[in-house]
Amino acid sequence: MRGSLARVATAVTAMVALSFIIPLGLLNGQMARDRALGAADRQAASLIPVLTVTREPATLRDALGSTSAGENGRLALHLPDGTVLGTSHATPDALATARRQNRTFPAPARGGTALLAPVLLDGGRLVVIEAFVPEAELSRGVAKSWLILTVVALALALVAVAMADRLATRVVRSADQLAGAVTRVAGGDLTARVRPHGPAELRAAGEAFNHMADQLARLLVAERETVADLSHRLRTPLTALRVNLDGLAGHPGDPGRIAQSRDALTRLEEAVNGIIATARHPSTMTSPLTTPATPNASAPPAARPPGQTCDAAALARDRMEFWSALAEDQDRAWQLTLPEGPAPVPVAEAELGAVLDALLGNTFRHTPPGTALSLTVHRGRYSTGLLFGDAGPGIPDPEAALRRGASSAGSTGLGLDIARRLAESTGGSLQIGTSPLGGAQIGVWLRTTPVPQPRRR
Repeated sequence: MRGSLARVATAVTAMVALSFIIPLGLLNGQMARDRALGAADRQAASLIPVLTVTREPATLRDALGSTSAGENGRLALHLPDGTVLGTSHATPDALATARRQNRTFPAPARGGTALLAPVLLDGGRLVVIEAFVPEAELSRGVAKSWLILTVVALALALVAVAMADRLATRVVRSADQLAGAVTRVAGGDLTARVRPHGPAELRAAGEAFNHMADQLARLLVAERETVADLSHRLRTPLTALRVNLDGLAGHPGDPGRIAQSRDALTRLEEAVNGIIATARHPSTMTSPLTTPATPNASAPPAARPPGQTCDAAALARDRMEFWSALAEDQDRAWQLTLPEGPAPVPVAEAELGAVLDALLGNTFRHTPPGTALSLTVHRGRYSTGLLFGDAGPGIPDPEAALRRGASSAGSTGLGLDIARRLAESTGGSLQIGTSPLGGAQIGVWLRTTPVPQPRRR
């Protein structure tokens, strides 16, 4: 893990460094070139006042020799009559282009770059000033800047790797300690614990492991106590059976002792059966970790605990406001009909909200865009109904649609079953029919008040 983190840190730092170093290096090279050409342009511009004053070649040679570039053979004058004063490096084609375009531009030359600056004098005479810049001047300081940038990138990579290795050391040490404790517990050492340290996630994992180990130890202690209690139930019938067998050994054929032995054997058999039944139902054993088993999905719904109520009308308004945004996006006409005042139902708000979302979502999934839908909350005397209608193709086989996990449209097939079980948990029902819009209508009826039984005479 330490090696992986080091490689990741190196790769990330290298990418970030390259994204800055390469543009900086290229910009430095361009700046060095511009700096050299700018100096050459200033050398060439220093001859313009001389050209406006005199036309004598000797004077112009003296002016060339007075400049540093002319003294080093990097400055030349191309007169209109073809005379060249100084050392020329430009090609004839570049000189012809400068005279024709009458603008200053750099042209490639042998060993460097020639800056050609045409100057128009009195009488229409055109003089071209040539300032030569060697290749070394164009790239002066570029190699050094690249070296400095490379050293900076390597230093950043080393710092990143060192920090990643330090973090990896903390993580690996905590993970190794946790793995070792898990291995010890798996080997039967229930006293293994860890000292939570390192990153927050690993500290939380260590605390969770310690809590799990404590709970597991308490569970085993409780199970041992339970087994001891169950085993103690066998002592009484075993003792009675032993006494009776001892009596039969001294008085063979005694009918009373035979009957007592049979009774003790029956009690022993009942005790063994009770122990087996208790052991096969963990929820009956005293344990801090055991919980009642999850009921089968096909089992009838249990009675709901009292005190769970919510307002079906307010919840329907809230969920319809949520789904109306999607309905407007799909050009679906929708209608919400609510009773005056609240419509309390004996279910939890979260469970009823899940049913509303599931059935409304089925309308959007199983009907094409543009299909109208409606939701009606009907508050009756003994029950409250939620009627989901649409203008889609309907449900051709209602019985198959109500089977848990069965769906002909590629969904989970659990939405209708969830709604049905919620309705039946209150004593209500779920009905599938045809809505006034022409499509399917799902009616979820939640019992709110027990139906009074008729009096018998």
